[in-house]
Amino acid sequence: MRREKIDVLVIGGGAAGMAAAVQAANEGVKTVLLEREKKTGGVLNQCIHNGFGLHVFRKELTGPEFMEELWKELSETNVVVKNNETVLNILPETKEVIAQSPEGMKIYKVGSLVLASGARERPFNSLLIPGTRISGIFTAGVAQKMVNIYNRMPGKRVLIVGSGDIGLIMARRLKIEGMDVVGVVEIRAEPGGLMRNVVQCLEDFSIPLLLSHTVIEIHGRERLEGVTIAQVDENFKPIGGTEKFIPIDTLVTSVGLIPQNELIEDFVDMDPINKGPVVDNLMRTSVDWIFSAGNNVAIHDLVDFVYEEGKIAGKYAAKVAKGERLPKAKYHFKRGRNVGVMLPQRFTATEPFKIYIRPKRTLESADLKIGGKTYRRYAWKLRPSQMIDFIFRDFESLTSKDFEVEIEVVENG
Repeated sequence: MRREKIDVLVIGGGAAGMAAAVQAANEGVKTVLLEREKKTGGVLNQCIHNGFGLHVFRKELTGPEFMEELWKELSETNVVVKNNETVLNILPETKEVIAQSPEGMKIYKVGSLVLASGARERPFNSLLIPGTRISGIFTAGVAQKMVNIYNRMPGKRVLIVGSGDIGLIMARRLKIEGMDVVGVVEIRAEPGGLMRNVVQCLEDFSIPLLLSHTVIEIHGRERLEGVTIAQVDENFKPIGGTEKFIPIDTLVTSVGLIPQNELIEDFVDMDPINKGPVVDNLMRTSVDWIFSAGNNVAIHDLVDFVYEEGKIAGKYAAKVAKGERLPKAKYHFKRGRNVGVMLPQRFTATEPFKIYIRPKRTLESADLKIGGKTYRRYAWKLRPSQMIDFIFRDFESLTSKDFEVEIEVVENG
């Protein structure tokens, strides 16, 4: 079994991992990036639509173009990229990482670690839809990879279940490629993706969106032949008499992403709402030499946010690897009214940092309050599908170690 000692090990070669590796190497430490796929880039490789890079690179890019920018940054560093390596275990007592590669098993002794393992799609079986499990059923990411990477069409007539961003984008993509997209069904009363994607992917292409609807039965033997959909009530229960059979040969699901944290969830403090590790503004977890960034911390709207977090994690992971003492996260946030996904949960109060928040429900207008003080007022509608990002720097007002992040609905009149 091969052994290697390195300063910073980055697990995951997506946007967060590549950004973290670049930043760590720029801090002057030996950095290794592990990626289990054949090449780095993560989901960016198959996201050929535009809309990336506006915050980070100040220009609109496709996924592969964004990845090219990251490759340029990597090429200017001494980062060692190791593809086809899968991490099997992390040993917190000895600060060792066990990985499997084509050359065999390896053990990395690390100074610090950045976990940027991203997220996976929620599987179809989690929906508990009655019927056979036959060919013709795909998650949105798998369908996207088939079309954009392998140039293969999944079928001829498709229904999208769930209105997450990938599902909305694939509805447009499949229609452009010639499939008959009969519609998108969403169990909730509002879309799950960004409103710009609802407009650009569905409305602009005349693709129907059926809110408060879901699939209640799958039909077919060897290949999907159709589904039965129905309207649902406020408790998401099908309403009798609203059933409708739709003949299709392809069903694509876009029902959410799950952060991948199996490597650390047994010994790192986890957030039950974010489904990722508890982090501070340095992207440091409860284990002081392990940092985390990207969609395995919480699901983000934009790859730009993921990139920015990766840079922060890489910077401070390198400092730890060099033996520097980082300030303690003495303060922490608590979720207040209407706050769902939120990060960071703790902070050091030593430098300004960005807070990310998702409201639990749709609000017509709202105040963003931190520690009882109003920091922002929103006169427009806030939705759970769109993150609020806000730079916090008002440390002079800190009077306690417990600060509540609170979103309140503004009273009319």
